[in-house]
Amino acid sequence: MSHRNFRRTLILLQFAFLLLQSSLQAQVNPYQYGGLKHANYAHVAAASAHPLASEVGSTVMKQGGNAVDAAIAMQWALAVVYPGAGNIGGGGFMVARLANGKELTIDYREMAPASAHHDMYIDEGTGKANLKKSQLGHLASGVPGTVAGLFAAHKYAKLTMRQLIAPAILLAEKGFVITEAEARGLNGYASNFKAANTIMPVFLKDGGWKAGDTLVQKDLAETLKRIQQHGADGFYKGKTAKLVADEMKRGGGIITEADMGAYKAKERQPLRTTYRGYEIVGMPPPSSGGVLLAQMLAMLEPYRLDSLGLHSAAAMQLIIEAERLAYADRAEHLGDADFYPVPTRGLMDRAYARERFTKQYTPGVAGKSTMVKAGVPAKQSEETTHLSVADAEGNVVAVTTTLNGGYGSCTVVGGAGFLLNNEMDDFSVQPGVPNMYGALGGEANAIAAGKRMLSSMTPTLVLKDGKPFMVVGTPGGTTIITSVLQSILHIIDFQSNAMDAVNLPKFHHQWYPDVVAVENDFEPALLEQLKAMGYTLAPRGSIGRVELILRSPRGGWEVVADKRGDDSVAGY
Repeated sequence: MSHRNFRRTLILLQFAFLLLQSSLQAQVNPYQYGGLKHANYAHVAAASAHPLASEVGSTVMKQGGNAVDAAIAMQWALAVVYPGAGNIGGGGFMVARLANGKELTIDYREMAPASAHHDMYIDEGTGKANLKKSQLGHLASGVPGTVAGLFAAHKYAKLTMRQLIAPAILLAEKGFVITEAEARGLNGYASNFKAANTIMPVFLKDGGWKAGDTLVQKDLAETLKRIQQHGADGFYKGKTAKLVADEMKRGGGIITEADMGAYKAKERQPLRTTYRGYEIVGMPPPSSGGVLLAQMLAMLEPYRLDSLGLHSAAAMQLIIEAERLAYADRAEHLGDADFYPVPTRGLMDRAYARERFTKQYTPGVAGKSTMVKAGVPAKQSEETTHLSVADAEGNVVAVTTTLNGGYGSCTVVGGAGFLLNNEMDDFSVQPGVPNMYGALGGEANAIAAGKRMLSSMTPTLVLKDGKPFMVVGTPGGTTIITSVLQSILHIIDFQSNAMDAVNLPKFHHQWYPDVVAVENDFEPALLEQLKAMGYTLAPRGSIGRVELILRSPRGGWEVVADKRGDDSVAGY
């Protein structure tokens, strides 16, 4: 190509980029926006934790992008407008099925730094785990994976990364108005921000935040611009990586520039199972979600849940006991398969799951976690956010991404403007010591340099007759897997409509502690029946925030965003 033709092509590309940027800015108003919980769209659909991110996804597809483009652009946007969980300083998982039938999963889970070690959170004097160090501040953070994951996914997209990151830069640089829930979150974590930072971040505001205030993040905008200009190296190398390392030195953390430069996202083989004629496509380890979902579905498939009735005591008992057994196996057997021989196929084996269930299940009588240990399968080689996207070509994408706790470690990288995760707490810090979500673990999930910590994130696709039928996922720590399970059961077994599948009350059991968490809006009579069986109930507020897309029988997509938050849908 001649120099003149090259310049002409470059000018045309820049002009096209400016047109797209202008179009996105015109269609996504960061100073006046609403939220839509349910819609039917003929062509494309997107759902996420924030209205602005969902609108970004829809607009990107309207401008010629596919569902992967939308998922990438939405994650960049969520890093700006949803700082409690959206991120570039955390990690996540993507499960996708492309229009050509290819299924893929991308693992961009955070990774332990090179100087991390098995007993790094154990106090020498007491021999006990210091969970404050694994949950708050610099030492709690693993090496971020999100940026690498977005670039790993980009080869399946159609637009340039410069285009996809542009809306996020605008939202960070020019600001956006925050919702009441966002103001409440920022104010509620103010003391943690003060304790965990060497340079006070923009998330602190004299007098506190209120709905309608504008949040501007100039440092974050500059970080995003470096990524826009230099690709993944604009994050993992150069100025941003140095800012991370400098922040670690000031605050006693251990991530180095070398750790940043060594991070790689990984494509892994999707997990597949079937349930009542539907195909389920999920995420393999270090996610525990795909394995446990397949295991619980195998346990439940022999039972006619539909004849028992949705939210009947008998149906709930079956589901609770499946959850109890699966989480016992999680604690013993699951971790990063690159470091530990996880018996993935053994745990998913139908015969194993069903034999295990029938030995433990007694109708009408609550199981006891003290009597339940992990099984022995055949050996074979709560703050998160989820988005679901589907396009007119038949591409479907489920992405769950996280900082772990709300606002992660609460540490913002000085001069770079992004929050770091506290994912080191998702390792088994010490056998028998629960993490912030109450989950137990052992050597399978012990800390090791370069290892990825076990996760509950469960981005999931459901196929019917070989075609995309459902895209589903949720945040919620250890409740993620059980919420995805119940959402699928609502649709397949109980024939619920999409709105009910997302918004009906949910419950959760995870082996230990031996209690059933129940949302507050269950019928009191039902709760009394469960108590009579011997269950200890723990009423609580919201469990998860499901984003669900269903293939409409009339064609197109039905999409629902959870009522439990600011979540919103968009499409056309």
